[in-house]
Amino acid sequence: MDAPNKDSSLADPRDWRPLKAPSLDEFGTIADEAFKRLPDHFRARCKDLVIQVDDYPTDEVLDSMGIQSELDLLGLFQGVGLPFQSESAPQQMPNMVWLYRVPILLYWAEHDETLGHIITHVLVHEIGHHFGLSDDDMFAIEKAAD
Repeated sequence: MDAPNKDSSLADPRDWRPLKAPSLDEFGTIADEAFKRLPDHFRARCKDLVIQVDDYPTDEVLDSMGIQSELDLLGLFQGVGLPFQSESAPQQMPNMVWLYRVPILLYWAEHDETLGHIITHVLVHEIGHHFGLSDDDMFAIEKAAD
């Protein structure tokens, strides 16, 4: 985002005071709205998928993925992807998509994209793992949501 200029509504530093990063609940609402904008056929296959928002990934997740910084992971799919599920397999925990608020907010602060676009991108990418989709498939779904 460019710095505000004199003609901007945020030219005076005092105008920035009421602005704040969205809370976990507000971030969850943005994620819910992003999910609702995805194509119907895509959402229909996500009926048992749980979308969770947290500030950061857990230390266990970071350790299991070999990631050093909690700021390097924007989202995560946990579970057994649809192509790998079996009717004869024992009942498992639901598949989950995690969105990590603080790393996403930091990414947003450093790039010229809207927060809604970034959340949608991470959401589609992680749900794509649920489906076993390619990057091209995910890009097409993301475009359809715009």
